[in-house]
Amino acid sequence: MTNSETIRDREPRRKALLPFGVFMIFYLGLSIWSGDFYRVSMPVAFLIASATAMFLDRKLSLTKKVDLYARGMGDSNIMIMCLIFILAGAFAATAKGMGAVDSAVVIARCLVPENLLLLGMFLVSCFISLAVGTSCGTIAAIAPIAVELVSPAENSPALMLGAVIGGAMFGDNMSMISDTTIAATRTQNVAMREKFITNFKIVIPAAIAAVAIYLVAGRGKVGIFTPASVHLEDFFKVTPYLLILIFALCGMNVMALLFFGTVLAAAIGILTHSFDFWGALDLCGKGTLSMSETLIVAILAGGLLGMIRHNGGIGYILHKINRGISSSKGCEFGVFLLVAIVNLFTANNTVAIVIAGPIARELSQKFNCESRRIASILDTASCAVQGLIPYGAQLLIAIGIAQTMNVPISSLELVSKLYYPQLIGLVLLISIFVRRKK
Repeated sequence: MTNSETIRDREPRRKALLPFGVFMIFYLGLSIWSGDFYRVSMPVAFLIASATAMFLDRKLSLTKKVDLYARGMGDSNIMIMCLIFILAGAFAATAKGMGAVDSAVVIARCLVPENLLLLGMFLVSCFISLAVGTSCGTIAAIAPIAVELVSPAENSPALMLGAVIGGAMFGDNMSMISDTTIAATRTQNVAMREKFITNFKIVIPAAIAAVAIYLVAGRGKVGIFTPASVHLEDFFKVTPYLLILIFALCGMNVMALLFFGTVLAAAIGILTHSFDFWGALDLCGKGTLSMSETLIVAILAGGLLGMIRHNGGIGYILHKINRGISSSKGCEFGVFLLVAIVNLFTANNTVAIVIAGPIARELSQKFNCESRRIASILDTASCAVQGLIPYGAQLLIAIGIAQTMNVPISSLELVSKLYYPQLIGLVLLISIFVRRKK
């Protein structure tokens, strides 16, 4: 059962969106009411929402509804995401145990001015994600370093990880080899160069604003580090990060990159006597297990999405957006809402673009919109939303890595510090509404 088949076959129904509302009320509402964002478990919230989705369709037997839910849980995109989670956990734990993170921190202390650490994390993440073309791989590589710099830099974990995620989303949106770029340009039949130029005008103001924020937020942190000296072994231990970047530039898959990085980190750890062979296996195992909650959330989210699709929720969203369009400006805003809302339910910006892209193309042709502009809106809006949803892969990876390193952080606290995704969403909306109506 494909996404398009589900949307076309099911009658659009507003009540199909009820489970998402239940999830938001149960998770966000109870967290605010209790004053403790660690009180409510996200997997439990998804189970409550999933049970609600099961009750909405009374015509199907429970066995068939469970089968539909299981199909959503086992969707290939969800499983690929879970595999990335597993590899990210193994890589983060092995690299930390080998000493790569500590060495990277020492090098960062010597090369990056103390009051520019926040900005440095943002810019480094921008560069790596732009080269790699994936935000998940970037976060998996940079988040451990950012977490290690939290205490000495006297910054909150949410602020440091927010800078990393923001930079990762910059590259995800702008990279020529990003899945979102490929999906957006192909669905709109435009050249990547045209989409890149159009995107550039949107992201640069947002990036400049983010740079200013991190400059101000990092001010007054001078004199907090103890003197540190860099040794040859420190450079040797950070080679997994460097080689991952080099091979990414050569086009290696993100999962292959993380697997290679894990094996290399284990080998270096054994050579430098940081641990033995059995210690390496133990670290890999503990790293994968540390992502267990993240895996559960991803799988449950996939099952819930499958039920929402079956019940006509996404079809209802598409129907409503299409009815409210009467101009090219309205078309652009409609595409923004379309991909943003679908992204909320899919928790995957590439999938959201694939679903919304063909419909957006039909709307752009009907209202005479520029194809490159629609491609840019699809990509930018999806990246803005993906970088903000608490159950998205990017935030889940960052939080999982932080928990692996014994730094607890709530998803809602992290969302409040995600300045760049908020900025690109705001700049995109401004660019839509200040354009002349056609």
